[in-house]
Amino acid sequence: MRGEPSCPKCGGRVRAPGLFSDAWQCDVHGIVHPVQPVIPPSVEALDVVVHRTRVPVWMPWPLPVGWLFTGVASAGDDRGGGRASAVACTGPGPLGGMGELILVAEELGVGLGARYAGVDGPDPGPYLDIEKAAETKVLAAGRPTPLWRVSGAPDDRAVFAGEALGMWLWAVLWPEQSGLLMYEELVLTDLRDAGAESELVPCGALSPRLMETP
Repeated sequence: MRGEPSCPKCGGRVRAPGLFSDAWQCDVHGIVHPVQPVIPPSVEALDVVVHRTRVPVWMPWPLPVGWLFTGVASAGDDRGGGRASAVACTGPGPLGGMGELILVAEELGVGLGARYAGVDGPDPGPYLDIEKAAETKVLAAGRPTPLWRVSGAPDDRAVFAGEALGMWLWAVLWPEQSGLLMYEELVLTDLRDAGAESELVPCGALSPRLMETP
């Protein structure tokens, strides 16, 4: 587990603002919103992200039966606030075995969702065939939200994306067949609005998916 900020697009090291620049920079991707170190999942960890974010923090709520919250990540800094959030959940897959889900909300150009999706970023637009009907829908903050299948993702995962509350929404699931979960009328809650309910979130072990690099 890395204890320093990293690039949202590649997971590499970033340089902090200094004398010659007031922005975080990656040697490969230039100016970025840094991903803060991931800490073990807990209600307190969620609170830290929720209270500093400028974007939604999505979680299926109620969680599917047997599923647990298994980590949260955030891109951004104390000065500008969180520009992307990623919430991991783990539980029984629709076809057996264990499934994993990461939900990402992010501003345009951040690139964290594309990193988990395994596609060249930063945004899902080039991979969505919006001329066709949406692949599925979720209820996000009470609004029906269409999601399209993201083309070009690795075969080991299912990836969906769309727009919710003016931000990109990515849903990345492992293994690929766990994508069936997205057809079960999931209800997504923005944890910024959850209040005391967030204290009821059941926590599991940290998902290693949150630290994956392309």
